[in-house]
Amino acid sequence: MAETGRQDAQRLERAIVDLLERRAETASICPSDVARVVHEGDDDGWRELMEPVRRAAWHLVAEGEVEVTQGGEVVAEGEARGPIRIRRARR
Repeated sequence: MAETGRQDAQRLERAIVDLLERRAETASICPSDVARVVHEGDDDGWRELMEPVRRAAWHLVAEGEVEVTQGGEVVAEGEARGPIRIRRARR
């Protein structure tokens, strides 16, 4: 990944962790929450960040930081279809 691409990914990862830290221990967030926080503008440009946010979430899953869920159940990257939620990893 190019350096700016990795920096963008790290920015999204930090935004995920930051949003989760501001919520209850058991809370989850939507990738759109992250995209809206990171997007600089009043337009719908945040939508372009949805896939990069999902990739950042999966990277954090691999690091053991978060879990991705659907219907409250943890899903693996290859299983996720449609809307997802992100929560702190439950150890």
